[in-house]
Amino acid sequence: MGSGIPGARNVDHVAFTVPDLQRAVDFFVDVLGAETIYWEGPVQDLAGDWMTRKLNVHERATARIAMLRLGPTTNLELFEYTAPNQQRRIPENSDHGGHHLAIYVDDVDVAAEYLRNQPGVRLQGEPETIEEGPLAGNRWMYFTAPWGMQLEVVDMPAGMPYEQRTAARKYGPAPRWDNRAEQNRDAIPSSADANAAGDPHPSRNTGANLTEKER
Repeated sequence: MGSGIPGARNVDHVAFTVPDLQRAVDFFVDVLGAETIYWEGPVQDLAGDWMTRKLNVHERATARIAMLRLGPTTNLELFEYTAPNQQRRIPENSDHGGHHLAIYVDDVDVAAEYLRNQPGVRLQGEPETIEEGPLAGNRWMYFTAPWGMQLEVVDMPAGMPYEQRTAARKYGPAPRWDNRAEQNRDAIPSSADANAAGDPHPSRNTGANLTEKER
């Protein structure tokens, strides 16, 4: 195993771009049990090229952002962009940039029945169990959010076959989805606490607030 990024502590967040930010936040909160942490935006640069240089999007792109807490370990950042060159097709899993977000559950079949009754959710068939290979025993099912984003629910028994070949282990399952005391027990101070204490690292500037020097 390589040494990795100096000073790295944990994966801070994963991010997805969605067509309708409010609709996506409502789905993650109301259907998947997320908590909203903050909203941000618009993030834009009306005169310069900050958006291209910093975010790798069209210079006239505009973003609205929401950060969610999804379970005990995941910070989920959602973007809604407008941009002159925007491509609006959701990639398939076989496309470059294809992706999915998987949630560990106690019972995939119970989860499937719950998701089946949620408006706009589409199940990709019925739950299946992997019969051989490093994940033998893993039960899983793909489903899509109302706007087409790919997701998955999984469960698996203890002592998976891959564990016989490596000391590395997948994380989970966590004791509880909403165990706030456990999830924050060993956390370092938040960015807000750090800024209040005089942290020398400034918060991210939006393009609308950039000075000419920063541009």
